[in-house]
Amino acid sequence: MNSVLLKNATIINEGATFKGDLLIQDGRIARIASSVSGDQASEIIECENKIVIPGCIDDQVHFREPGSTWKADMASEARAAVLGGVTSFMDMPNNTPPATTSRDIAVKKDIARRSSVANFGFYLGATPDNLEEIKSLDPREVCGVKVFMGSSTGTLLVDREDSLRNIFRAAEVPVATHCEDNEIISKNTALFREKYGEDGMDASMHPLIRSREACLKSTSLAVALARETGARLHVLHLSTAEELSLFEPWAPLPVSQRQITCEVCVHHLFFNDTWYGALGNRLKCNPAVKTEKDRQALVTATRTGLITCIATDHAPHTAEEKNAPYSKAPGGLPLIQFALPALLELVKHGELSLEDVVAGYCHNPAIRFNISKRGFIREGYWADLAIIDPEKPQRVTPSVIASKCGWSPFTGLTFSNSIVHTFVNGNQVVHNGVLENKNCFGTALRFDR
Repeated sequence: MNSVLLKNATIINEGATFKGDLLIQDGRIARIASSVSGDQASEIIECENKIVIPGCIDDQVHFREPGSTWKADMASEARAAVLGGVTSFMDMPNNTPPATTSRDIAVKKDIARRSSVANFGFYLGATPDNLEEIKSLDPREVCGVKVFMGSSTGTLLVDREDSLRNIFRAAEVPVATHCEDNEIISKNTALFREKYGEDGMDASMHPLIRSREACLKSTSLAVALARETGARLHVLHLSTAEELSLFEPWAPLPVSQRQITCEVCVHHLFFNDTWYGALGNRLKCNPAVKTEKDRQALVTATRTGLITCIATDHAPHTAEEKNAPYSKAPGGLPLIQFALPALLELVKHGELSLEDVVAGYCHNPAIRFNISKRGFIREGYWADLAIIDPEKPQRVTPSVIASKCGWSPFTGLTFSNSIVHTFVNGNQVVHNGVLENKNCFGTALRFDR
């Protein structure tokens, strides 16, 4: 493996911004200093006017393999990830078949080892009937247990309180929840269908059907159960201002000491419900994108640290599936390639700082999930790095989209920045914005528990 020296970089790390050099050797960060001699490296990359951050860690993606590889697979979506500066991902269990046993997790790891250019971790899916699997998990090998308290079907839907309580008590790893109340959603769906008919419904109704009340009721239950059982709860993709108050008791604590944490997704920070007119079903996701007031509250909570983690909930569907009538179009957005550029637009407009983005999308996922030697720019840590050119615009067009589905809700937008280089385990996998090394594979994340 070559040694690489990044010269004259603007480094963003652990709340600080400083100018310096960074030496990569044997896959790890060997030295960080104001100046490092070039004779220590076989390659030098000039980073004047470039920003270097830790590789982003996306704690919530749906890469669709096994089971739905016509819309995405581990290889295609990992390529999209590294093009966007994401060097590690944690994949959800709602595959076909769902990943509800340790054997299912092993199958997914084998696929990733053969095909993923990014590092990978996997959640075990909770069901009302797999408590023994949850109890027997090796906490060093699995990122967490995913509980679909709403927005799922079949064995992965767990919406009975007694079943949820048992899962929360059994888990020795973080419990990550999708919180929407199915009963409220079903009632709202029936009301809208009766009023407008199947053909009269459209995506603008989505945040009213999958309403703020549905989110708040379910999130309140999850927090209450975590308080009761002592579970390490991580509530995924908050979408309303009202939910934020549930997490305020833990906000004064460092992330490492918080029993209960929460996440926001890029689309809930970037879009609001006025975008449904332009995007239609291409903004349909669960939980729904809601109002500008909600968006601003989520941005503020990210800036203040009340929200600990930023993710994408990257969930590709084909354009044909999305072009179906509203009631038949699936929820989910492909986001991972352009998530970091979108967040940097919020930085440009003064809503977030670079340090906020790095904390939420790099540091805090590593802290919350106890990821070993990643998420920070520290000597001895794995050299997972993203290098940003803040002055190099990029327009999102179908020709640059790496996700297999071939579309993005950002299509047609021009970001003022670009991800120019990405390193995974010291390997330069993206060079000048181009995927350079498809044969360098990521490794399984290890969790220090």
